[in-house]
Amino acid sequence: MNNSNSSILISGASIAGPALAYWLGRYGFQPTVVEKAPALRDGGYAIDIRGAAQKVAEHMGMLDEMRMVHTHMQGMTYVDSASKPVAHITPEMMAGGGDLDIEFLRSDMARILYKATQDRTEYLFGDSITSITQQEDGVHITFERSHPRKFDLVVGADGVHSNVRALTFGPESQFNRHLGYYVAVFTTSNYLNLNYQSLIYRMPGKIAWIYSARQNTEAKAMFYFTAPKSKLERLTPEQQKQMLVEMYADEGWEIPRLLEGMWQASDFYFDSIDQIHMENWSKGRVTLVGDAGYCASPLSGQGTSLALVGAYVLAGELKMAAGDYRIAFANYEKEMREYVELNQKSGASMGSQLIPPTHAGIWFSNQMIRTLPYMPWKNAMLKEIRKPYDAIILKNYKA
Repeated sequence: MNNSNSSILISGASIAGPALAYWLGRYGFQPTVVEKAPALRDGGYAIDIRGAAQKVAEHMGMLDEMRMVHTHMQGMTYVDSASKPVAHITPEMMAGGGDLDIEFLRSDMARILYKATQDRTEYLFGDSITSITQQEDGVHITFERSHPRKFDLVVGADGVHSNVRALTFGPESQFNRHLGYYVAVFTTSNYLNLNYQSLIYRMPGKIAWIYSARQNTEAKAMFYFTAPKSKLERLTPEQQKQMLVEMYADEGWEIPRLLEGMWQASDFYFDSIDQIHMENWSKGRVTLVGDAGYCASPLSGQGTSLALVGAYVLAGELKMAAGDYRIAFANYEKEMREYVELNQKSGASMGSQLIPPTHAGIWFSNQMIRTLPYMPWKNAMLKEIRKPYDAIILKNYKA
């Protein structure tokens, strides 16, 4: 296919960037992906694809491969301080009578996408964009390491703290909406011998969570806690770890052991739980996809799905418009807007459900989960919860 504006620079090699490169390569564009990390990032927590995103993965011919790295988690078990189960959510309950979610580690998904794109995509690892200058006939880019280059279009697929967004639209503070929580994640040993299990211990305003990973050979530990936006993400990793130790010092369960293992973790991740809200995701020849433009937060469980669907729609609209970015970007936003807004609304409401602020709230939540299987309207209720997952009619861009 002959496309105008065929050379496209994508910033970010996690999920949205390589997914976009996949479709652009198939449609005859020339994608280049720049990634500040020296190689594909390892680590990260479990992610899901649901609803429309599963259809996109099927269109990509990757659904079976994704199922092969499925975590096969047997739901989520809420426990008390003595590790006694107090409530359990099965995968079937989460599905609400529909297709089961597909869950895998973020790094596994990144590897699948990289393998599928490396032959038709130029990857620049260990580099980042330092300036973006839009011109009438293209975009002039300077890099931290590579020589300056000119591209027809630029896409920011570089996450909630997007460098492309900052360089093009201005400071993140304009678009960042803090949901009132922070999260820490790291890999640790599966010392509890969890067998595809996930255990969650809740305290007022905070939780500790451990689940087995990589066929039970290791485990992931997660800590969520309530806090106003206070620049904690700007602390050094050592300061963040010490803060967690102090915050959870008087708590029991497995927390002391988990925090002890945290100091040896090589993949410690810490950040605020935020959403990104923008009136427009595009400015001239630059646009955004995934968390960079419309992060719904990890609490939504939809970050990966939004990335895959967004990449599919953006590339498809560029194909349909034969590279006319004005038409393509406008149609991309039109197609995605309602889907994004519904998932962001859902994500904003999840915090108080997962992390109740009081003991009474925890007790009530546990009772609701325990009685859910016996409610005659359970499937209708769960389908309503899952409605945002399919809140988009995917065009057949390949036709």
